[in-house]
Amino acid sequence: MLDPQDQLARAERFRAAHAQTFVMPNPWDAGSARLLELAGFQALGTTSAGFAFSQARPDNGVTREALMRHIEALAAATSLPLSADLENGFGATPADVADTIRLAAQAGVVGGSIEDSSGDAQQPLLDIEHAAERVQAAVEAARSLPFPFTLTARAENFFVGDRDLRDTIKRLQRYQEAGADVLFAPGLTRAEDIATIVREVDRPVSVMAGFGGFTLSVADLAALGVRRVSTGASLARAAYGEFLRAARELHDQGSTDYAARAVPGGELNRAFASRAA
Repeated sequence: MLDPQDQLARAERFRAAHAQTFVMPNPWDAGSARLLELAGFQALGTTSAGFAFSQARPDNGVTREALMRHIEALAAATSLPLSADLENGFGATPADVADTIRLAAQAGVVGGSIEDSSGDAQQPLLDIEHAAERVQAAVEAARSLPFPFTLTARAENFFVGDRDLRDTIKRLQRYQEAGADVLFAPGLTRAEDIATIVREVDRPVSVMAGFGGFTLSVADLAALGVRRVSTGASLARAAYGEFLRAARELHDQGSTDYAARAVPGGELNRAFASRAA
């Protein structure tokens, strides 16, 4: 658990960061969180998929209790503001979502996102009014905290394959009315779609980069008016990709050439010792 004054300071820094475009990369464990801080980023976000992969589970395959332990580990590993991917709130009711917000705050985050996916392949999106009630419950829980918790509401249309921009905008506008601080529609790839969303809402817009088909740079997104750029599980997948290439080289070819690309142990020791000190 963070010191209350430390958490307040982190929360204020995170809220202020949304006044301009910034990148919020997504570590999947304490070590990657520390390295991202040393790389110079100003805030971090958890990744549900990246964390699940680190536990040998598929995305959305971890319990709320496991996620809270993960949040505590990341918050302790860095001095940066941490926002949490809280998936669909770990429950069907608005009360469930509110409980998740409070637990995440206790674990050390200063912000978090709630999505409107249902987990039902036949009907992957929640009814918009039910989803808005859940966002409103999350907002009320956030406002009850002793620091400014930044609540992000996610419209999952594009992420679940429903590429309906009109409905995406309608959902984001409804979540804005429910009190969300930041609006997020993961899965968008086209500049014109992103620009339209930025025009149609009056909250900071977050965009996910780093997945297949996404070619826009941070500078491109800033020019479109995007305030926050996250990476989802792409950094974790990049790390696992290099690991798998090395493992296949070793197994298939009997070669250890991969070691020439590895980060020197001394560099990692220095990075992690600086936090321990």
